Amino acid sequence: MSADVTACDPTEIATLFLFEELSPEQLGRLCAEGRVERFAPGPVYTEGEPATCFYVMIEGTVVLYRRVGGDDVEVSRTSQRGVYAGAMQAYLGDRVPQTYVNSMRVTEPTRFFVLPAQSFADVMREWFPMAAHLLEGLFFGSRNTQRAIGQRERLLALGSLSAGLTHELNNPAAAAVRATAALRERVGKMRHKLAHIAQGPYSRATLADLIEIQERTAERAAKAPVLSPLEASDREDELTDWLDDHGIPEGWRVAPTFVQAGLDADWLDQVAAAVAEDVLPGAVGWLNYTVETELLMDEIEDSTTRISNLVDAAKQYAQLDRAPHRDVDVHELLDSTLLMLSGKIGPRVRVVKDYDRSLPQVPAYPAELNQVWTNLVDNAVAAITDSGGEGTLTVRTAREGDRLLVEFRDTGPGVPDDIRDRIFDPFFTTKPVGEGTGLGLDISWRIVVNKHRGSLHVESVPGDTRFQVLLPLTAPDTGAGTEEPA
Repeated sequence: MSADVTACDPTEIATLFLFEELSPEQLGRLCAEGRVERFAPGPVYTEGEPATCFYVMIEGTVVLYRRVGGDDVEVSRTSQRGVYAGAMQAYLGDRVPQTYVNSMRVTEPTRFFVLPAQSFADVMREWFPMAAHLLEGLFFGSRNTQRAIGQRERLLALGSLSAGLTHELNNPAAAAVRATAALRERVGKMRHKLAHIAQGPYSRATLADLIEIQERTAERAAKAPVLSPLEASDREDELTDWLDDHGIPEGWRVAPTFVQAGLDADWLDQVAAAVAEDVLPGAVGWLNYTVETELLMDEIEDSTTRISNLVDAAKQYAQLDRAPHRDVDVHELLDSTLLMLSGKIGPRVRVVKDYDRSLPQVPAYPAELNQVWTNLVDNAVAAITDSGGEGTLTVRTAREGDRLLVEFRDTGPGVPDDIRDRIFDPFFTTKPVGEGTGLGLDISWRIVVNKHRGSLHVESVPGDTRFQVLLPLTAPDTGAGTEEPA
């Protein structure tokens, strides 16, 4: 930073709109405590540094930047006399971090009236006490309101997720209960059938053959291929004819179970060849119970595995027993969020995962990223379903330079041009009163930008809306994670 200090002229700074109503005594104090500095093109101050001065431009051109990811993004450029920047919250004292919230550069030789931060705080409190109190109330009141409503937003999201999780858990749990009851009935009938066989005129060799056939049938059922509906129907007809031809009563009831277990007419021929003709009906009935018990145990295993996966997803989503900041695989976070929201997504929205699994892990606060994914998925689903139609949500990951991209694309009606610049503003919502806090995207933006030093933006046309999150692949040297989102 290169600057030349010159004398402060009270009549000159009186022409700046901030100071035009001040008395000669007040202007004299400003010049006594402040100074005029002329900066050559280049940086004036840098984001994150201690905010030591309040700057008011007298002449020149000033550009303000914010650090987003690894880049400085221009947020303002002006040549208007009297614009100000720097330690604008000095009057709040140590109740807020006194650091520069942006970076300032000048593109041509530019003169500023420069006032030390402490002097700016003193004159604000002495000359404008009511204004200072009002500004303090506005600042802290707005922050507290954001925090309170942000907590409410999290509770609403948690309630929605809990309802969805309960619904998702109920289905496999009910299936396991039904399968267990059916299994108990089948095992009872199998014991009865075994007792009937044992009481019959069967030799030990015949019983050994039956048990050997039972074992091979169970093994075959465990490796049953998946058939198309047409293939399954044709095989059921074939087995029904075989059973009828061999005198097996109600073969049409048995055939679907055998087909589901992967058995065919050739297999039944092997069974018929292994036992006597008078034993065949009992053998087929016993094998039917064997197959049914195997299928029911598979159903119970599938249901309980589903329950276990849902519980694991809930733990992954909530990041229980995990460090608050660590290297994470974003695909695990995305999958857990999509699974937790599957009940809310519903059948009208098709989910497509376009993942680049070769991407490395990224340093992040995973629980908070899950909150971002939840907000963006929820908005995408609402955009599709609220328009009364069906659509597709595509979640894509890719690498863009030194950053990782997570993109949520929906086929909804899009974000209108006139509100696109405001959707990340606090309390802005297009939902009816009582249905939205307007903080979901604001919280997401602050988690991504302030907490992770990433970026979040939207591109939208009707039928193609994309919210894109860019996260650094490596942890920033300084400043990451210093600001908690409200």
